[in-house]
Order: sequence, then structure tokens, then C-alpha cells
Amino acid sequence: QVQLVESGGGLAQPGGSLRLSCVASGSTLDYSTIGWFRQVPGKEREGIFCISTRGGSTYYADSVKGRFTISYDNTKNTVYLQMNSLKPEDTAVYYCATSALAGTCRRTHYDYWGQGTQVTVSS
Repeated sequence: QVQLVESGGGLAQPGGSLRLSCVASGSTLDYSTIGWFRQVPGKEREGIFCISTRGGSTYYADSVKGRFTISYDNTKNTVYLQMNSLKPEDTAVYYCATSALAGTCRRTHYDYWGQGTQVTVSS
């Protein structure tokens, strides 16, 4: 089993920045990909940025291209999501999750999930 704890959410102004962190513990050798997802009420949880823990290949949604970056520190089992140029439509609960599969950012391929952290972008 993998336990995931996110942090770093909060309130940001449009155009501002936030950095989310997610620390993994437990069976950290059991996953190949770790990613960030977000969900707003009434919509499905969507994968926005995922990274391979072996090799660093990344996969991202078009909606965050050029604004968000992902990184993984394998010495700390921690994944980061740097969010710049935030927009009101980025408002959501953000989750990190892990997958035993490589090269996927598809929600149904992910097995373990954090509790989520709220990000609100508003002036």
C-alpha cells in the first residue's frame, strides 16, 4: 500500500502561483508513475500532470501546458506541482495518486490517492 499526503493548496490571485507537494510513504517501490489530478463539483476527476518515477517522462493536459510543471524527488518520495499563471478555472481539489503502470495519466489506472488539497483562484 502507498500512503499519499498533499499540501500547499490555498487561495491565489489570477496570474499568481502555488506549489503543491505530495509525500508518498509505504510501498513506494510499487508504483511507476505518480501524478496530479483535479476535480470540481459535478465533473470527473481529470489527470493534469503525471511523471514516471524512473526516467522522468511526463504527461500533461493541454489545459496546463506552459503554466504548470511537475517534478519528482526520489530521495524524498515527493512529487511537486508548480502552478504558475493561475486562472480561475484552475480552482479545484487537487489530488496526487500513484500507478503501477508506466506512461499513463488516466484516472482509472491509478490505485492509491491522497486526500486532496483545495486550490482556489480568485481576486
